[in-house]
Amino acid sequence: MDVPPLVWTLTILGILALLLFDFFFHVRTAHTPTLGEAAIWSAVYVGIAVLFGVGVWLLGGAALGSEYFAGYITEKALSVDNLFVFLIIMASFKVPRADQQKALLFGIVFSLLARTAFIFLGAALVNSYAFVFYIFGLILLVTAGQMLQPGATKGRSANNVIVRLAKRFLRTSETYDGDRLFTIDQGRRVMTPMLLVMVAIGGTDVLFALDSIPAIFGLTQSVFIVFTATAFSLLGLRQLYFLIDGLLDRLIYLSYGLAAILAFIGVKLILHALHENNLPFVNDAQPVHVPEISTGVSLSVIAGVLIITVIASLAGVRLLAARAERHAGGSRGKGSKTDPAGGD
Repeated sequence: MDVPPLVWTLTILGILALLLFDFFFHVRTAHTPTLGEAAIWSAVYVGIAVLFGVGVWLLGGAALGSEYFAGYITEKALSVDNLFVFLIIMASFKVPRADQQKALLFGIVFSLLARTAFIFLGAALVNSYAFVFYIFGLILLVTAGQMLQPGATKGRSANNVIVRLAKRFLRTSETYDGDRLFTIDQGRRVMTPMLLVMVAIGGTDVLFALDSIPAIFGLTQSVFIVFTATAFSLLGLRQLYFLIDGLLDRLIYLSYGLAAILAFIGVKLILHALHENNLPFVNDAQPVHVPEISTGVSLSVIAGVLIITVIASLAGVRLLAARAERHAGGSRGKGSKTDPAGGD
């Protein structure tokens, strides 16, 4: 897709305008968003992303439109997985609820910058070395396997290497001062723990980029589509955090659904790599005639897996709750029969 520089410029300016709007009208004054506020603005950002996708579909054709929506849905689903780790970070550092918005917005901006760098690096590698598709495919298959491990997402620690280095070399106060990054402690200007929170979020965002960028390159090789689908999936993530905070624990099968999606895209990448093969030790550097998975099929599989995952998770939670209630009722019944203090 040959995108004119003007379109690139307008798109980037539009994304920056949305980020600035989010900061000045929502984040600048510390507060805890209500459920209604989070729901409305989550819907607004999703609506903007959908309208942009419709524009791509109309101006660029059905193929590019399908690639955008497949990439957007995949990245949005992976961003929900990110929210689990954000919750862990916020709990680990005991960040006051009203002050979490600035840290989240910083994480979104840092993630957008980091992923943009990975996107252009990935595009350069893909255009120069066809074998990169093999590497991307293997990365996704390994990541999918790791997601199938019990407690893989919730077991991640906020105390990563970057945070440990920051704690060692940066002098910080013991308490927060609102959402400020600096405060006065014993007459000295020092950093607050909020800085460590932002470092933790930024560090984990880099790790997430290593998984998400290969995933979307498995759906499209258009840098413009990769960038915009990634950017719009991140916009509104702060509102989504407050909207589904209480629902995250109910998505008990999310890791399985994401693992299935990443494994599917990983297989798709390897099939594409075989189709474009030029490695001397694979079929004498000749392309391997294997079926390739179309974008339409990819979009259908991704959407289908997510729908099944959500339905199965909600049904599973209800089933577990019903079993727990029956078990509690049975225990009370047995206790009442054997209680020596009971009876006549």
